[in-house]
Amino acid sequence: MLTKRIIPCLDIKNGRTVKGINFVNLRDAGDPVELATLYSESGADELVFLDISATEEARKTLAALVLRIAEAINIPFTVGGGITSVEDVRLLLRNGADKIAVNSSAVKNPKLVSELAGVYGSQCITVAIDAKRVNGQWKVHLVGGKVATELDLFEWAKNVEELGAGEILFTSMEHDGTKNGFANEVLAALSNSVHIPIIASGGAGNIHHFRDTFLLGKADAALAASVFHFKEIEIMALKEALRDAGIPMRL
Repeated sequence: MLTKRIIPCLDIKNGRTVKGINFVNLRDAGDPVELATLYSESGADELVFLDISATEEARKTLAALVLRIAEAINIPFTVGGGITSVEDVRLLLRNGADKIAVNSSAVKNPKLVSELAGVYGSQCITVAIDAKRVNGQWKVHLVGGKVATELDLFEWAKNVEELGAGEILFTSMEHDGTKNGFANEVLAALSNSVHIPIIASGGAGNIHHFRDTFLLGKADAALAASVFHFKEIEIMALKEALRDAGIPMRL
């Protein structure tokens, strides 16, 4: 069985790490380079950097900050935010990213996913999907969750897999920042609907939540922010507890 992954996430706004609840009420969580270094040294399997205001502000990802972080860590590094072209990805990979994540730009231009996968390989392409329930249906949202669409979560997930995405980063907007646990029911359904890895995001509050998202949600990786940023959970203690629960981890 493949080992499961623990992935801290750096949500970046104005060059600082921030964290909110349900995508709003952001608060400062620290210097991104310092946090990235800590996570790399503390046993994280990967790191995700999301420039959460790049799309809304119609600008490119903070490439210089990406370079500073890449130089400080030695774990796989995924970068997202404001990516709209092959050239954008080329710059980020040159600055040290190992993978890139596209979200709003992929919905607006689905061919972008196949184009990027064709140039850089599916293993390099993550499609991030932010969704919440609207009238009982899981609907995709764009621009940091601010713009609702009529796009069905499961249809979009199958579509991006066909287009060449190597994995999906799914965030339940209604679970984000609540620390009440991941959206395991929809995660399990999502995992059953596609054949590429699913990264669970939104809702981590304690070690049991991570265990449940692997066992009940069938997630391949679990991403979290505030519980790591504010030192509520230590990564190695988490991985040891998950290993003791029978979940394969890299220690």
